[in-house]
Amino acid sequence: MIATTAAPPSERGAAFAAVLQRQGAAVVLVLGVAAAWFAFPRFGSADNLRDLALQSSFLAVIALGMTFVIISGGIDLSVGSVYALGGVLAAYGSRYGLVVAILLPLVVCGLIGLINGLLIARTKMAPFIVTLASLLFARGLLLALTNEGATTYKVEPGSALLWLGQGKIFGIGVPVYLALVLFGLGGLLLRRTRFGQSVFALGGAEQSALLMGLPVARTKITLYALSGTLAGFAGVLTAAYLQSGVTVLGVGTELDAISVVVIGGTLLTGGAGTVIGTLVGVLLKTLIQNVINQVGTLDSNYQTVVSGAFLLVVVVIQRLLARSRRS
Repeated sequence: MIATTAAPPSERGAAFAAVLQRQGAAVVLVLGVAAAWFAFPRFGSADNLRDLALQSSFLAVIALGMTFVIISGGIDLSVGSVYALGGVLAAYGSRYGLVVAILLPLVVCGLIGLINGLLIARTKMAPFIVTLASLLFARGLLLALTNEGATTYKVEPGSALLWLGQGKIFGIGVPVYLALVLFGLGGLLLRRTRFGQSVFALGGAEQSALLMGLPVARTKITLYALSGTLAGFAGVLTAAYLQSGVTVLGVGTELDAISVVVIGGTLLTGGAGTVIGTLVGVLLKTLIQNVINQVGTLDSNYQTVVSGAFLLVVVVIQRLLARSRRS
């Protein structure tokens, strides 16, 4: 008989902390859904669940790009304004056909992300400062295009663009399918490609990544271009759904994207994270909002209060778990 040696308590504790960090949000989501299903009869209805999925899809697309950026050890504060700009450009471009309505916001928003990446990678400027400047630039460009918000571009009835936001397949909104496809591709890119390995290495230790010969600058540039493009695409979907380019959208969206990424288990310090965790974080945030709406007696501002408090708790727990794994 071969004797087996049990793992030391410290190793078991570190392993448990790692699992809790990765799967904790999923456990909370399952418990939250079960509690809401039991407490509110309407919560489990097919219409409400479809609405939850649709509401989650727009933020999910933005958060996907943010996941890559944060895993690399960076941050992108421009996505909220870029998201709103993408919606306005999509509505404006819809008068010239579907191709222009999609490509115009993707090119412009992707270019903003590309400039972010170039400045961060080539000049070594802090991502916080660069993307904050881009936030102001994108919002200013948005206001210039809409005459300080006085002009609202409409997507005409019958436009092919509307199907992207209002179309349904088997009763579920098209944006939900598009978000799931993007998350599937994002997961493959992050876990199965050299680019994904470079993203993790960059977030873990940038100097080590440089010594290993990884394309650090090119990876950063690609990351921020990807983040801008995805934010712009989320704007396209929102414009198609709302049938117009709404200028007041996107205020605070960058904070929502960061919060769901962190809630999903991605470390703000970089080097660890998953796209599935981010999707769980998005669903958890939407669940909290829906439960508050189901209660009915609570002001909608409590959504922000609860989300902020929940994010603070998650960050503190992450710090404690990381400390326990090192000890």
